Amino acid sequence: MNKQRKYRPLTIGDVLINAFMVLVVLICFVPFLYMLALSLSSPEAIINNKVSLFPVGLNFEAYHQIFTYPNFFKAYGNTIFYTAGGTLISLFMSALFAYAMSKRFLKGHKLVMMLIVFSMFFSGGLIPTYLLISDLNLTGTPWAMLLPFALNQFNLIILINFFRAIPAEIEEAAIIDGLNYFGILQRVILPLSTPALATIGLYTAVFFWNDWFNGLIYLNTQQYPVMLFLRNIVNGTAMVGDGAGAADKSTIAMSIKSAVIITSTLPIIILYPLLQRFFVAGLTVGSVKG
Repeated sequence: MNKQRKYRPLTIGDVLINAFMVLVVLICFVPFLYMLALSLSSPEAIINNKVSLFPVGLNFEAYHQIFTYPNFFKAYGNTIFYTAGGTLISLFMSALFAYAMSKRFLKGHKLVMMLIVFSMFFSGGLIPTYLLISDLNLTGTPWAMLLPFALNQFNLIILINFFRAIPAEIEEAAIIDGLNYFGILQRVILPLSTPALATIGLYTAVFFWNDWFNGLIYLNTQQYPVMLFLRNIVNGTAMVGDGAGAADKSTIAMSIKSAVIITSTLPIIILYPLLQRFFVAGLTVGSVKG
């Protein structure tokens, strides 16, 4: 006999929560939709304030100017490299560090945890950090964007607590089978930690993708990330709309700014749904029985 699923009736609390979440989605989505409409609208529609949430007078000139701008694809490629490389390095180092710190029998682990928490609230400052990276001869190289930010205290704490939540019986069984700690980390812990790794990987990727200030300090012009390119356009330092009048330049600049915002944020927006399924995955489903 087929059992029909019984649904709990909606309460006022459920309606309020759903309404609040819809409001939050609209608050996040409407500005993005407005930027998209501006980037695809004609200059006349932008000047006359006719653009709302949908394009008026479909026009791809802003995207044409961006894609023909000499440094745009170079900056985009730099950002992809920094994001991919920085995320992989961060995940590798965070997993090694967090697995060691998840062992309470490790001598000195309490002191190291205190230092990790302390460094979350206090840092050496901008100038000492720059002097350190300069003395290490990292300025003007991609390593200045990758190595200094390979470890994040918040991500470490998430991963340490996640590793500690894995039942000890799993590791004991692996030790009996002859695995050492590196083998346990590679073959047992990391496969069970996909949700945590996906979470901190997304956090790290967003950080590297949005980072422009460190690129401004440490890198040369040809090494700039796309967010620094966006910042230069927003501040008016990039040359847009040459040969046009003042009003036309302002309109073209507005559409180009919107187009750059869309093209620079779209990859992260696409990436999030692909990783979201890992957030709700079970930790040790089927691993321990009895």
